Amino acid sequence: MREGDGRHLLVVDDEPAILDVLATSLRFLGYDVAEATSGREALAKVRERRPDLVLLDVMLPDFDGFEVVRRLAADGGARVPVVFLTARESGEDVVGGLDLGADDYITKPFRLAEVAARVRAVLRRVEGPGGTTERTVLRCADLELDTVAYEVRRGGHLVELSPTEYRLLHHLLANAGRVLTHEQLMDRVWEYGSGDTAVLKSYISYLRRKIDSRGLPLIHTRRGIGYVLRAPEA
Repeated sequence: MREGDGRHLLVVDDEPAILDVLATSLRFLGYDVAEATSGREALAKVRERRPDLVLLDVMLPDFDGFEVVRRLAADGGARVPVVFLTARESGEDVVGGLDLGADDYITKPFRLAEVAARVRAVLRRVEGPGGTTERTVLRCADLELDTVAYEVRRGGHLVELSPTEYRLLHHLLANAGRVLTHEQLMDRVWEYGSGDTAVLKSYISYLRRKIDSRGLPLIHTRRGIGYVLRAPEA
């Protein structure tokens, strides 16, 4: 069985050559690929048949990819994982896309192997690990993460996290008290150790808003090195 296993992707780009090479390559890997060339067409196809993931160009002829994500969020229902395709490399653009709920981004020009790897990584994060049903709860101070129920609680209160936020917190909790470098976190959470740390910094910021805002800070920065999750000192 090929890696795509028939999972449905939507590729959105207004450049015919890029759209064709992406769609053809992903179909070769076993994905069921639909195509769109504008924001409106993308919205219609997502609403018609919820894809497992959307590869979404930021620059589109009618409205940009950021607006597509905003309108999808306004629709409600299950969130569709999004990977932005962008020629914009500024930190502000990257963080802006992540703030809207994108799962990753790829800058143009890109290598097809990189696109396939990012798609695999996001789908794995969204689908979650399989296998064991043995209940394991990771704890640090009043923070708990249930690896079976996929629930996070701080001080007994449920904390809603995205799949990527959950995966990042899981890795920090599993290594509580240990400083994890930027490269280690990028490699374990996003599965590419040399990625742009703007992605990691954004998700650490999201976790702090949701976790640290409910009590004493647990997530700490080691400047120039990485991050550590540890219980507050008595």
